[in-house]
Amino acid sequence: MQKELEQFFDRLFPINRSLTGDGNRESLKILSEVVDLQIYEVPSGTKCFDWIVPPEWNVKEAWIKDSSGKKIVDFKDLNLHLLGYSVPFHGQMSLNELKPHLFSIPEMPESVPYLTSYYKERWGFCLKHSQLLELKNDTYEVLIDSELNKNGTMTYGEAFIKGESDEEILFSTYICHPSLANNELSGPLVTSFIYKSLKGRKLRYSYRFLFLPETIGAIYYLSKYGKSLKDHLIAGFVVTTIGDNGQFTYKRSRIGNSLPDRAVELVLNETEKEFIIEDFFPNGSDERQYCSPGFNLPVGSLMRTRYGKYKEYHTSDDNKSFISFEAMQKSVEKYIGVVDVIEKNRIYINQSPFCEPQLGKRGLYPTLGSQKEVQEYVDTTLWLLNLTDGTNDLITISKQSKINFNLLTIISEKLLKHGLIR
Repeated sequence: MQKELEQFFDRLFPINRSLTGDGNRESLKILSEVVDLQIYEVPSGTKCFDWIVPPEWNVKEAWIKDSSGKKIVDFKDLNLHLLGYSVPFHGQMSLNELKPHLFSIPEMPESVPYLTSYYKERWGFCLKHSQLLELKNDTYEVLIDSELNKNGTMTYGEAFIKGESDEEILFSTYICHPSLANNELSGPLVTSFIYKSLKGRKLRYSYRFLFLPETIGAIYYLSKYGKSLKDHLIAGFVVTTIGDNGQFTYKRSRIGNSLPDRAVELVLNETEKEFIIEDFFPNGSDERQYCSPGFNLPVGSLMRTRYGKYKEYHTSDDNKSFISFEAMQKSVEKYIGVVDVIEKNRIYINQSPFCEPQLGKRGLYPTLGSQKEVQEYVDTTLWLLNLTDGTNDLITISKQSKINFNLLTIISEKLLKHGLIR
């Protein structure tokens, strides 16, 4: 998997993605080699709640030249150099006239910032602060050959795996950042390989996968399909910043103790020595749309180092050297572990609730094995029989008893077979 992840990363990283545009279409076409994506186009100007889908933005070239004709900043070298959604411009100006259109990070002088201006028309360039300080008083030529097409579209991708139930689990990720590794490509890549891992499996639940431009894409989707999600969604995840070597971080849903919250916390407790659990807060990625009060969906976000918590965030330093394809593979496996818990989770009802049933006559009391193994088996059985009162699922029982979830599922199957629970 690591080799495949890297190959797709190398193809996707140079592409200029934004809220709209050909870069998004190209990226989804590449991801379609892994995911059976349906590609949708939403016309610019489409109203969705309090928002409007913006004009489609595409760029042919953009640069700044000094008076000798030397390019000092070039979009072709690094697409982060161009302020996202810059309007077309061509002209000459002095350094003082140019400076209001130049953006840098003084405290990170060797890094290029990633900035956008989606909903206010302007143009600009991003560059290293060290380079900005070196600019001389000169006459500069500026060219931005871009287009904002009000008759364009916003592109998104969707895939669906039908399970035995109409109840759904959602994986949502975004495709609107250009050359950023952890805060963009890790999300679509991990999501794609979660899909690949689940496709072909016999599944209890159905699984929906969304590849959207951040914010406006989720808002549009909710404006059209929000009621259906409210009716069918039992768990959801926004997949982002999941490719670095940092410890796992989970941001709970607004509900706080929803199925995904409990499943992720169980998996992390059983598999990780150190991790971070954060309560929901109304900022961040698209979880804030899914968890807005009108929807309040059970959607959380399992990440590595959370957005805004690493210095490379939204800069040119968030590149291939910052991420790890081994970590990305482990992130896929961690999400699959969460899926396995949700798939196996059940609520059982004890069919012999008045005192303990006689286990020995049913062959359920072990007579072989070490004392520790026998005691573990008996303790697990008794915990299950005591807590299967129709109000506790296996995740709750695991948390209360401190017994491994998989052991609970194995023994619950034995109890089910003997008619002691249903």
